[in-house]
Amino acid sequence: MRTFVREAFAKRGIEVTVEPGGVTAQDRRFGLSNLAAVCHNDSRGPRSWRTLVDEHVDRVIRSMDGRQALRTLPHERLLAQLYPRFIPGEPALLKAFGYGPQSVPGLLEVLALDLPETVDMLTADSLSDLGEITALRDRALQNLRAVRVDKHKVVREKDGTHFDVLMGGSYFIASLALVLDEVVRRYTKDAPAPDGILVALPHRHQLAFHVIRDSGVAPSLQTMARFTAVGFEESPGALSPSVFWWHEGSFTQVATQDSAGLHIKLTQ
Repeated sequence: MRTFVREAFAKRGIEVTVEPGGVTAQDRRFGLSNLAAVCHNDSRGPRSWRTLVDEHVDRVIRSMDGRQALRTLPHERLLAQLYPRFIPGEPALLKAFGYGPQSVPGLLEVLALDLPETVDMLTADSLSDLGEITALRDRALQNLRAVRVDKHKVVREKDGTHFDVLMGGSYFIASLALVLDEVVRRYTKDAPAPDGILVALPHRHQLAFHVIRDSGVAPSLQTMARFTAVGFEESPGALSPSVFWWHEGSFTQVATQDSAGLHIKLTQ
C-alpha cells in the first residue's frame, strides 16, 4: 500500500518521503492509518487498493490546495463552515492544535473548515486572523447542532444491555458529544438522568451513548466497550477505544476493552 501511495504522488508530480505510518510531502505529513482502514474494509480485497489509493491521494492534493480557503472565502462563509472536531491527542500535535478546551480525555478538540471535498483542520496560527477562539468555538457549536445524522439505532440485548448509536457520513458525528445533553433529548425524547451518561467516540463517523438509569448500566458498559474497541480498530478516523462517563458537561474515562479483557478505571 505504501508503494502505491508513493507511485500515486509521483504520477501527480509530487515526490514524497515514505515512513511506516505516513508520508511527508512539501513539508506536510499525511498519516496512512485512515487509508489502511479503508483498504482493510473494502470487500474487493487487495485488487482494489490501487484505485482506493489514487482516490485518497487526489483528496490529499486537493486539501493542500484547500488552504487557500482562509484567504479567499468571505468571512461569514468561513464562519458558516466552521465546526468542532476531535483528533487523537498525540504530543506532536499539541503545538499546532492544543488551543481548544480539554474536554474528552486523550483527544484534542480543534476547529475545522468543512469544505466541499475536504475538511481542513485549523492550527492556532491559521485562526489568528479569523477571530477570537472562544467566539469561533461558540459559532462552531452552533453549526454542529445542525449536523445531519444518517442513521440512529438502539442496541438491545437480553442481559439488559441497551445503548443508542448515531452514524453518518459527516466528519463531525463524534463531535456531537460536545452537545450530548441536547442529543439525548433529540433522539430519546427524554432528559439526561442525574447519574449521567456513558458515551463512546470510536471514530469520527459514530457516537454511542447510554443514559444511566438502572442496573442496566453494568451490561451496557461491557457491551459498549467491546463495540467501541472494534470500531476504533477497524474504521477510518479512529478516535478513542474508551468509554467515558459524561456528567454535567464533563467527561471521565471509565472503561477500555482490549485483547486482555475489560479494564475499568475507578474514579472517586
